[in-house]
Amino acid sequence: MGADVERDGDDEISVQKGDILSLEHTDPALNAKMHLVNNAIDEIGFTRYQWRLFVLNGFGYAVDSLILLIQSIIARQAALEFNPSYSRGLTIAVYVGMLVGALFWGMTADIIGRKFAFNVSLILCSIFAIVAGAAPNWIVLGLFICLSAFGAGGNLVLDTAVFLEYLPSKDQWMLTLMAAWWGIGQLLAGFFAWGFIPNYSCDDPDIVENPGPCTYDNNKGWRYVWFASGALVFVMSILRVTVIRLKETPKFLVGEGKDEECVQTLQDIATKYNRPCSLTLEQMQACGQINLGRRGSVSHAKSKWSFGEIGVHLKGLYATKRIGISTTLIWFSWTLIGLAYPLYNVFLPSYLASRGATFGQTSSYITWRNYTLVNFSGIWGPVLAGYMCATPLGRKYTMVIGALITMAFFFAYTQVRTETQNVVFTCIINFCLNIYYGTLYAYTPEVLPSAHRGTGNGIAIGWNRVMGILSAVIATVADTNTPVPIYICAALYIVMAGVAALFPFEPYGHRSS
Repeated sequence: MGADVERDGDDEISVQKGDILSLEHTDPALNAKMHLVNNAIDEIGFTRYQWRLFVLNGFGYAVDSLILLIQSIIARQAALEFNPSYSRGLTIAVYVGMLVGALFWGMTADIIGRKFAFNVSLILCSIFAIVAGAAPNWIVLGLFICLSAFGAGGNLVLDTAVFLEYLPSKDQWMLTLMAAWWGIGQLLAGFFAWGFIPNYSCDDPDIVENPGPCTYDNNKGWRYVWFASGALVFVMSILRVTVIRLKETPKFLVGEGKDEECVQTLQDIATKYNRPCSLTLEQMQACGQINLGRRGSVSHAKSKWSFGEIGVHLKGLYATKRIGISTTLIWFSWTLIGLAYPLYNVFLPSYLASRGATFGQTSSYITWRNYTLVNFSGIWGPVLAGYMCATPLGRKYTMVIGALITMAFFFAYTQVRTETQNVVFTCIINFCLNIYYGTLYAYTPEVLPSAHRGTGNGIAIGWNRVMGILSAVIATVADTNTPVPIYICAALYIVMAGVAALFPFEPYGHRSS
């Protein structure tokens, strides 16, 4: 079959590397065509097109963390103004939006393609983020935060999938590096909070004795944070449409049976950047016809607009025993990090505030300065993780090491006694935590079958969001100002390290399918 023919020396290297799911797929023709597409992408190599995707897809990462953290940052000041009956309502709203967004856009991407969801989801996020800043009450604020998160959460599913499906195999480690944008989003959230909240907010009764009333006129800081964030996201969403001008990804087109469009897309990129591409339509057709639209199809049901279509994609994630085990362990890992991460990060402001009070620190300016420093440190965890993933440690043991180091610092953090120690340890924890998190983000799409990548990635992130909702409930009945959440997080990271070691696939030295 065409995929087994070694055309030249470079191709031979590709064949030796192998496609990660080459022995797992249930459709030989689709497997062979994916192999040819991987060969073509390797032959073209890394171009300016991939650099654009790295920056503008990476901003999708930043938007996800930006929306998530801004919600937690502004919740206190908004609550002082609106006096809600349920103070954790915004946390639940943002996670519900991200849950529905991940599932909706993830499954949509496998049905109608990556391009539409990629272009639309970020624009929706920006519009509702801007409107959230003008919310007249707590319920309306929660609604628009939820709608903004719907766009952001769906966008995150597409960022990794689109970037991966254009990446040469030797550069797949950059998928982990792209998670550094998550830290940049956190940093932007910290900067907006640092710039607006201390200067344009009413007095907090927990900090200031005998504060005055909190009204719209004296509490606009949290609104400015939303306006600034939404405007920034809107600019980037426009740049994504105008600078990238994304074409449908070649691997999605193959799964649709559109071999001619797939070849044309790759040839266009090769021509534009003066790179070789020897893939031809005849080579693709020589692999045979994929099971498209027939009973037993691995790509689609008889009707793409039926519930059976979702069933086909779910079944595809369990096509073989190893793929099924991999899918289950990935979803379990996302569930664990979905509980550990919010307990530590979403509720970190309240914990930092309580520690600051212990250290005699009552300045809102200093609190948000420290928060910004912590977020800045998170950028560099994925940078180190990207380097580690490109070594024989691979993705699996990068995650194991990252999780265990994070666990150790979590336990050590409970012994912090000074303000300096507090800032240093939170910075180190955020750095180490993002080694694991960034690698998991990259590993997930790498080992999922291309035809079902959006669905699998969407459900994985969906489990993460479900646990985020649960964490808000836990925070309501528990005291997050104590070290208890830190102990829970540490224990969860031990489990995550064990699960990572059990993953059946290692992408290092292989190519995604």
